[in-house]
Amino acid sequence: MASTEGSGSRSSINFARRIVIKVGTSTITYENGRMNHGNIDKLCRAIADLMNRGKEVLLVTSGAIGVGIGCLNLSEKPTETREKQAIAAVGQCELMNAYTRSFAEYSYVCGQILLTKDDLLDRLTRSNITNTIEALLEKRIVPVINENDSVSTTEIMHNGTFGDNDTLSAQVACLINADLLVILSDIDGLYTGNPREDANAHRISYVEEITDEMLGFSSGAGSKLGTGGMYTKVTAMQKVTSNGINGVIAEGSEPQVLEKILDQEDIGTFFAAR
Repeated sequence: MASTEGSGSRSSINFARRIVIKVGTSTITYENGRMNHGNIDKLCRAIADLMNRGKEVLLVTSGAIGVGIGCLNLSEKPTETREKQAIAAVGQCELMNAYTRSFAEYSYVCGQILLTKDDLLDRLTRSNITNTIEALLEKRIVPVINENDSVSTTEIMHNGTFGDNDTLSAQVACLINADLLVILSDIDGLYTGNPREDANAHRISYVEEITDEMLGFSSGAGSKLGTGGMYTKVTAMQKVTSNGINGVIAEGSEPQVLEKILDQEDIGTFFAAR
């Protein structure tokens, strides 16, 4: 239910030290699959500024297949699994090149971690992932995490087992005991309906508890190149808030969106930790 802000208010964001930021395909690419370098650079600049403040930041990124489509000048996403895997391999290289260049402009280094669902289910592998992330954070390196679409057919055949990295970002946030999960989308928060279809739909600023009703009006598909919709974002928030982690869903292309979130402005939808 939506409610008046109480003890789990936006002001608690000010104390968040370890932050997971998830960015969707629609934020970092155009509809033709070409990279939106302006948005990528703004994202990296904002993350660098958070790091300068003393925050620890992890970036969970979608976009490997979308960027691959743009690099190869394809008119649409292919349907065959083997083609999707090949395109993801191309797109992931281009994506990491873009992040590496942008972070370097602000004197930071990033490191790539590619995961599958099975990686997080295996106790030993999960421990190794945690150790790697902790080592990167200790060295002030930004972990850039994505699904391993080029080798895992399960992810591609099910349009993203993690739910276009929304669920992955929640699992990572819980794994490394984050204080805040920020999901950047192509819509500026959770609405009472689909704002593209319902003129009376309004943004919900604050959520104390996620209800079945909210899950109902958050259903729907994602962008043409992405696979996740608002439903996967809300279920991701359901997971992190139940583990004591605050969350925010906001529009990724909003100017200075991360700065506004960290400054506790009324932007997007805030989900209070339970």
